[in-house]
Amino acid sequence: MSVRTRVAVLAAAFAALPAVAGAQTTLKVGDVAPDFTVTTVTAKGVDAKPFTLSEHKGETVVLAFFPKARTSGCTVQMESYRDKYAELFKGGQKVTLVGVSADPDTALISWAKDAKFLFHFAADTERKVGVAYGASTGSGYHKRHLYVINPQGKIAYVTTPFNQMSADAYTELGDAITKSVGSK
Repeated sequence: MSVRTRVAVLAAAFAALPAVAGAQTTLKVGDVAPDFTVTTVTAKGVDAKPFTLSEHKGETVVLAFFPKARTSGCTVQMESYRDKYAELFKGGQKVTLVGVSADPDTALISWAKDAKFLFHFAADTERKVGVAYGASTGSGYHKRHLYVINPQGKIAYVTTPFNQMSADAYTELGDAITKSVGSK
């Protein structure tokens, strides 16, 4: 067997292998959002029932991946969601915001309580959701990715990275949510 033939055989074999754990996914507008189940928390504690994305069909879901609770950039982002909640998320009507990080639930509960965050956080400690959405890093943190998932379960808006310091980023998010809520 020639070297060229061996290289072609090896390339075909590697292409046929399943994706390795931790491989990054590239999702785009129109793709079906990967389903997942994860523990969620609020300032009141751990939610009684885990969050399963497919159980939220019929509503718009915003997944806001962020690196780490209580860091400066993440605090700016989550405080902006809190302060603009009624405007961005239509007062919660048919819109569910979930902040997703690899932080443990205790850290997220404490932060939500101290900062008076009214939305849910996902404790993605095993980084499975982050991997499915291409937000997980090899260092154990999530990148600042944002997804708007429409009532049909498809991705309606993606921004990677989400620029938490830009007022325009929140305007674009609000526009994407308005468009998604109207798409039934």
